Amino acid sequence: MEIQTYYFDDDGIIPNNLLPVILYQKVIDLKDASDWLERTFKNNNWLNNWRDIVLPYDHFHSNTHEVLGLGRGSVSLKIGGTHGKIFDLTNGDVIIIPAGVGHHALSAQNNYQFVGGYPNGDAWDLKTGLEKDERPQILKILKNVAVPETDPLFGRNGFLLEKWH
Repeated sequence: MEIQTYYFDDDGIIPNNLLPVILYQKVIDLKDASDWLERTFKNNNWLNNWRDIVLPYDHFHSNTHEVLGLGRGSVSLKIGGTHGKIFDLTNGDVIIIPAGVGHHALSAQNNYQFVGGYPNGDAWDLKTGLEKDERPQILKILKNVAVPETDPLFGRNGFLLEKWH
């Protein structure tokens, strides 16, 4: 397994976050890792889980962090807004996206499945950065999002705790 971190600056539309995006590559080698990922996320209190594709337009969650584990298939995600980075992900990869960090699938691919989750099962909002009159409130909300108590893969011993605290 490889672990990498990436930082993205506010681009004026997508606020991003001072916390890094964390990419765990090749976490598990299963043809369909969805069940394993969901069980692992739940065991580490990353709840409100879902299985689906990622939206094909840039969006972020201002009120919670998000974990995306690719259960099957492959997909390219752009993370970090207009000046972000393209990530070519394959099944078994897991990416932790801090609140405010833009992300979207690059095409309308649908031959993949992510398992998503949120610390403590937090409910998430959906923002695009185009809500100009909301930006001051969004930035205020972002500053108040707590750092999770657990890493979605490794619980209280995970890399997230080292990088985000």
